Amino acid sequence: MFKLKLPTDPRWANIAEGNIGEILTDHAWCEQKATTNAISLINMLPEYPEIVTELIAIAQEELDHFSQVHEIIKKRGYVFGKARKDDYVNELAKFVVQGRREDLIVDKLLFAAMIEARSCERFKVLTENIKDEELKAFYKELMISEANHYTTFIGFARQLGDLEKVNQRWEEWLEYEASIIKSYGNKETIHG
Repeated sequence: MFKLKLPTDPRWANIAEGNIGEILTDHAWCEQKATTNAISLINMLPEYPEIVTELIAIAQEELDHFSQVHEIIKKRGYVFGKARKDDYVNELAKFVVQGRREDLIVDKLLFAAMIEARSCERFKVLTENIKDEELKAFYKELMISEANHYTTFIGFARQLGDLEKVNQRWEEWLEYEASIIKSYGNKETIHG
């Protein structure tokens, strides 16, 4: 579905499962940042009421995911750690084109789609490889949600930009993401 060029090594799930408290804290902060990203897209697209309505729903859903992960952290007696930077997302952000507003909007939507695609793929790896049954079910549910967000963001990019150019740019995003994801997959973080 996503055409990611480099799949996550399933052994990453073992790293994640080795420190569930850390992966949950990192995940919670990823959801908070996804909420913020949806809100920032709303700020960029006020002239598109239907898109704004969808982005509000995504922001609310991401905030709900943040709350759900936070509740799991509390229930399991883990300490909810401080926000941390996401090196993967920061590297992706460097690929966003600057310049014309229309190009920036499309690229910001593709940037969001890429993060959702990789997050969905990571949740799938967790669902298929961890032993914790509660978290398996939780990540399966979130995997479906992230796939829907990916579809929404890439759909908006295709709606607002020239379809052929957007599809070509998505291929460039896939290539770029493959070049940076090689450095990740060895830490107890969703993208790490």
